[in-house]
Amino acid sequence: MADERVPGQVLHGVRAEGGGVLKVYLDCDTGVDDALALAFLLGSPDVELLGIGTVNGNTSAVQAARNTLGLLDLAGISGIPVAVGEGAYRGGAVGVHGGNGVGGVALPAGGEPDPRTSVALLRDLVRDNPGEIHVVATGPCTNLAKVPDLDVASVTVMGGAVRTPGNVTPRAEANFRDDPQSAATVLAAPWPVTLVPLDVTMRHRWTVADQAALRAGGTPLHETLADMLPVYFESYEPRLGVREIPLHDPLAAAVAVGALTPSDAPQLPLRVDLEGAVREDPSAASSVRVVLALSEPGAPVILDRILGFRSRPLP
Repeated sequence: MADERVPGQVLHGVRAEGGGVLKVYLDCDTGVDDALALAFLLGSPDVELLGIGTVNGNTSAVQAARNTLGLLDLAGISGIPVAVGEGAYRGGAVGVHGGNGVGGVALPAGGEPDPRTSVALLRDLVRDNPGEIHVVATGPCTNLAKVPDLDVASVTVMGGAVRTPGNVTPRAEANFRDDPQSAATVLAAPWPVTLVPLDVTMRHRWTVADQAALRAGGTPLHETLADMLPVYFESYEPRLGVREIPLHDPLAAAVAVGALTPSDAPQLPLRVDLEGAVREDPSAASSVRVVLALSEPGAPVILDRILGFRSRPLP
């Protein structure tokens, strides 16, 4: 039976070690797949989403915060701070995510963003929860690169193309191409870092049947997420030759909270060049865990978890 939610409930999955709640912070550039990652975390009954920071990427950090707050409003959830990241916006992925980042779908206004910056919010949350927060980063690494000294439990990054072609250049993936220096800083940071690159995310996809199942989920959030997907399908269909969409960001979220288990995740010494391309380099000062394959199909796990979220029903 699906776990029931009520508006305003913050606890949202897998249990942390010892059966407790897994504390998560989401750093995102809320486009279509970030919205799916957010819904996945909200549908995870043993995840506590402590806060959300936005970053320039698919859309501006300001628009990403608006999108996030609108999605939380649709979900009937309050009390999760959403802070805006700093830095210059260099233009987003309009052709992939639509003009507003979420497929051109109009979202409710939602609440006001937190007055702190994304970096300040994360610092405050870590101060209050030292060594306990699992960071999920689904956008460029700009925010995280400013705080490589933070005492977090883990960092899971969606980004990079290690042994597969990139999606914005022959070798570079979009998040790393947007801010390659920050990506390099995060991969070299002293945290336990897990990288979820295109190598694995491109292989786990939804079809139009999954979109229909999402629409039938029975809440405004499910219906709105389904409404966002056409622009995403249209972007990927010419590239893939089929009407399917890869699940980049929700896959990273699922790996981060243990809902999906890697079957191939070596520790690799990596470098990120100035164009955002990733290469294996034995001389790199540190190595990161790189997820190259999963032990099961990710698409149904992600769909089931998102459908497990229940707030207010459709009118």
